[in-house]
Amino acid sequence: MATTSPGLLHSLTTLRWIAVAGQALAVLLAVHVFGLRLPALPLWGGVAALALFNTWAWRSRRSAAEDQRAALRHMLVDVASLTWMIGWSGGAMNPFASLFLLPIALAAVALPWRGVAVVLLASGAGYAVSTVAGQPLPHLHGAYGDAMDLHLWGMAVNFAISAAVVAWFLTRLAHALRERERELARLREQFARSEGIVALATHAAAVAHELNTPLGTLTLMVEDALDDAAPGSPQQAEAELMRSLIDECRDRVRQLSQPADAMGQRRPLDEALEQLVDRWLLLRPTVRLGRSGELPAGLVVAWDAGVGHLLQALLNNAADASQAAGSVQVDLAMEWKQGCLRGSVRDFGRGLEPGAQRLPQQWLRSSKPGGMGVGLVLSHATVERLGGRLALDQAEGGGLRVHFELPLSLGAAP
Repeated sequence: MATTSPGLLHSLTTLRWIAVAGQALAVLLAVHVFGLRLPALPLWGGVAALALFNTWAWRSRRSAAEDQRAALRHMLVDVASLTWMIGWSGGAMNPFASLFLLPIALAAVALPWRGVAVVLLASGAGYAVSTVAGQPLPHLHGAYGDAMDLHLWGMAVNFAISAAVVAWFLTRLAHALRERERELARLREQFARSEGIVALATHAAAVAHELNTPLGTLTLMVEDALDDAAPGSPQQAEAELMRSLIDECRDRVRQLSQPADAMGQRRPLDEALEQLVDRWLLLRPTVRLGRSGELPAGLVVAWDAGVGHLLQALLNNAADASQAAGSVQVDLAMEWKQGCLRGSVRDFGRGLEPGAQRLPQQWLRSSKPGGMGVGLVLSHATVERLGGRLALDQAEGGGLRVHFELPLSLGAAP
């Protein structure tokens, strides 16, 4: 039998404490207040036995396996206890005899059909035993009315108790099912996103291998151009810039062939981020980058290459969005707070398309001319892998602001 719904044993032990209190109150009223000639010792013994069992169940509920076999055993104990109490207090004439239906109702919503069948047979047998071999319900006359009045009052109380228990249990179960459905939906979305990223990574590795040849050819061509250019001429400056860009592309291609854990190292945070921003500005010389925020000088962290990929993807997206709207401005804010690198990247473009913030899978479909549409989805995957957070909102005055928060562990200086 498979794992049952979360908290079922906890719910059963809670309901059992209510049953113990209700049985004790019923015995007290019937025997010691109304004066019904019922055997007090067996009734109090049944209450004590159920309380002892529930004390054991309550103490061991955290270590016990949350499976349906355990839940079934608990329900059978409840049926046996109810059979004992009903049998010694009137059998079928007891107004609380219909409580045999409660274990069946709980089993129907929490156990598979085999478990429901077992509880159904046990409840039926308990009702039959308490009816055939039960202690007859004595008649009551006097100040408290006759037996029929007492029976009707007992049926009313029984209905109220049954309705409250069923409503409480089903409400808890429905809440647990909704939580499980939300978790499954989140996992399905994460799996779909991860599946797309794995396919993209496989394709990127193949393309990186193929790019080595044209990059080598371009390097030779640039070296020839540098040899032919006159010192200090504009042609030499352009060739130097081209060589820097080719070297940057070669470094990026080589990084694709390295394991992710092999690229991690302990580095000063401010130094690593400054180098990253400088390299990005080399690739995007026409962008005007506004900086704000301060980072602690010399703070050494376990640097993850994914942080660089995330920041460059966000900056590229912001630069493309700003340029599409006729602007060259991009704003970058970063700070270190409570063990996390917190920051935001703001563009001055048209802002977020309707629905994209609620549907991350739409980020794969780029609206930029010539865009591959993987920037934000890769950023989200990187943040998720590092245990951080990513949020989008509309910036005041137009444009989109992307907030990120990345936990980074501290380390000794390299």
